[in-house]
Amino acid sequence: MQATAYTYDPESRSGQVLLDDGTPVPFDAPAFDAGGLRLLRPGQRVRVETDGEKITLVTLQTF
Repeated sequence: MQATAYTYDPESRSGQVLLDDGTPVPFDAPAFDAGGLRLLRPGQRVRVETDGEKITLVTLQTF
C-alpha cells in the first residue's frame, strides 16, 4: 500500500507514515532496513507492506 513519510529518526531508523486516509502508522528499524533505504524525508511517497499488524517493509514509491 502507499503512504507518505511523516516522521523519521535516523539514529533509531524508525518513524511514522501517514496512510492516504490520514492515519499515522509507526515503523521500526527492521522495516526500514528491509527496504534498503539510507534516508527518508517527511513528505516522500513510500510503499509499505504489513504482516496484518505492523509494517514490515518501507521503500520509495516509484511510478
